[in-house]
Parts: sequence; C-alpha cells; structure tokens
Amino acid sequence: MVVMRIPLTKYGLPQVVIYPLAILAAMVVCFVIGLGHLANGAAASWTVPAVWAAELVLLAVLAWSLSFFRDPQREIPRDDRLLLAPADGTIRDIETVDEKDFIGGPALRIGIFLSIFNVHINRSPCDAKVQKITYRPGKFLNAMNPQAGKVNESNDVAMVQTKQPNDRLLVRQVSGAIARRIVCAARVGQQLAAGEPFGMIKFGSRTELYVPAGEYMECIVRVGDKVKAGMTPLVRYRNG
Repeated sequence: MVVMRIPLTKYGLPQVVIYPLAILAAMVVCFVIGLGHLANGAAASWTVPAVWAAELVLLAVLAWSLSFFRDPQREIPRDDRLLLAPADGTIRDIETVDEKDFIGGPALRIGIFLSIFNVHINRSPCDAKVQKITYRPGKFLNAMNPQAGKVNESNDVAMVQTKQPNDRLLVRQVSGAIARRIVCAARVGQQLAAGEPFGMIKFGSRTELYVPAGEYMECIVRVGDKVKAGMTPLVRYRNG
C-alpha cells in the first residue's frame, strides 16, 4: 500500500492549520465585500482590480505560510566521519569558544542563520544519544547577530555520539527578532539517527552547532555558505 506523505511538519501545529484557515477566511471576506460594492453600483473600474489585487496578496501570503512549515524529503549521507548541518540557512560565523557547560573545553561553534524563507526543521548532526536539554529565557536580538546565541531565548540539546569518537556535541536552537517559539520534541535518553528531525524554530531564527575542537577534525564550510539540514556536512573527522 502506498502512503501519501503530506510535506508539512507536525512541529508546525497549531499554526500550520490556523494560519492558512485565517488567510482563506480573509480571502472569502474580501471577495464578498467586493461583490457587495459591485451590487451597490460601485465603479467596476476600481472595485474589480482592487479585489483581485487583494486576493493575489492574500494568496501569496497563504503560499508563504504553507511553505514555511514544509518538510521536504532529505537524502541523508551515510558517513560516520561527517557532522551534518542541524538547520537550513546561511553560515554566519565560525569560531572557537570555551564551552564549559557540556563539552567542557574549547569547542568549534558554527552559527547558521535561518531566514523566513528557509526550511525551519532542526535535525541531528549524527547518530547520537540525547544527554541533556536546557531551555534558557532571554532577549530577541536579530538572529544574524553572533551575540544572539549568548543572550537570546535558546534551547540546548546536548548529545553524545553513539559511534567513534563518541564526542559530546551541542545543538543550540536560538530565537530571533521574529521567532518567538522554539519547538523541541527530543527527550533525554532518546537516540537520534543522523539527519533525524527533532524540532523547529518558528520564523526567522538561528541554530548553532558546538563540537570539541581538535586536530582530528576539520571544518569544511565557510562563512556565507548555504547549507541544508541533514544533507550538508559541516565537519569531517580525519582518518584515524
């Protein structure tokens, strides 16, 4: 039996239902008001174009609201030497920081900015087991700002690789100036496969990957690169 897959994420509920219904209702109201003006003798020269313009704008908003919650199929690379992007977007910053809370030392931090047009689903960078989840309230700076990961509302998903080198990793979901809703479906003790979805951030936001810094690994992306969650490698472990 073939099962039809609706390409919308469950993490978008309830907005993925409420927003389109609200827009469709607005389109109906706009159309009815336009017909009312015509019935009352309003000049068709401005009423009809105005109604069509309003309907087209609402249709574009409807298409965007549905596309925001899209959940496209992804071909996940099967290579234990790779750490995959945890989010779609643009690499905004790459630096070495001191991550004491979970990694316990120097860590490579890769920051990804997600615009309102990107897929917003977060995915596991590798086969890993969730060790700890920490939510932090905070500000709502523009997610393009590297400081956003330090002061904005965020959610840390701390995990340990289930395969060599069994590194500790951290995926930080960060709210932005527009995003005000972090969704994390992962649970402590859960085993995630590489590229497996575990949540999303609703509307423009930021996601950061922290991995222990060392000579046995290398960052293979640069600032400005476009990446896709569960598909684009960010880090490669060297042989041996």
